[in-house]
Amino acid sequence: MIKLFGGRIASALVGISVLAIGSSASAQALPIDYNLTSAASSANADTSAKPLDTVASLASTLVRPAVAATTAIANSNGTVFQAQPAQSVTLSLTPSIAKEAAWLYQGGWPLYALVDRFATNAQLDEQTNCLATAVYFEARGETVEGQLAVARVVINRAASGRYPSDWCSVVKQPYQFSFVRRGQFPTVDTNCEAWRKAQGITRVAIANVVPSLSNDVLWYHADYVDPSWGHNLTKVEKIGAHIFYRA
Repeated sequence: MIKLFGGRIASALVGISVLAIGSSASAQALPIDYNLTSAASSANADTSAKPLDTVASLASTLVRPAVAATTAIANSNGTVFQAQPAQSVTLSLTPSIAKEAAWLYQGGWPLYALVDRFATNAQLDEQTNCLATAVYFEARGETVEGQLAVARVVINRAASGRYPSDWCSVVKQPYQFSFVRRGQFPTVDTNCEAWRKAQGITRVAIANVVPSLSNDVLWYHADYVDPSWGHNLTKVEKIGAHIFYRA
């Protein structure tokens, strides 16, 4: 009996070994299904989705403008200003001082803060330098409102058609501004606070975002003098030590 069972057990073991070898061979020979579409379908995935495109295409997708809850504007250095927080912001990057000043003023910045913001020692072009020089010598002891008014008179004159058409020619016109001597400016102390402020006033005046004198105000004089020509003009208002007129 032992021999009989032993023989049968041996035969069974041989058969199992053969099946195992056959199964192993079959497993190695089975092709691998790389049909990802079928796999995605079986997983209920969206097979209509398109693959990511190029980097440029992806970047354009990422920078799509958000729904604007407010508008932020950056300066030429790339600094972004935002008066109030918002859930989403549309950035309008621009080097324009006028746009930046307008946005800040609408956001509640007072004149003195705007002047300080733009009071830098950055290089001025010839015309802007003439305007800043007029502010410096004519009104550096005045409030920012008084200095802005003086700048507005120079700008108004150049635009009026009654005076030279550029700021330097307006300021250097004979017998108009007392600090000018034979068409020449005195030396400016470019390291002082008054010059820095005059530059800020000039940039704000050019931006024309802060209400000041109307465009028809072309004359002013100090309140401690009484020139005869002022009697033929209409007095507008007194700002600091200067009285301003229109025709």
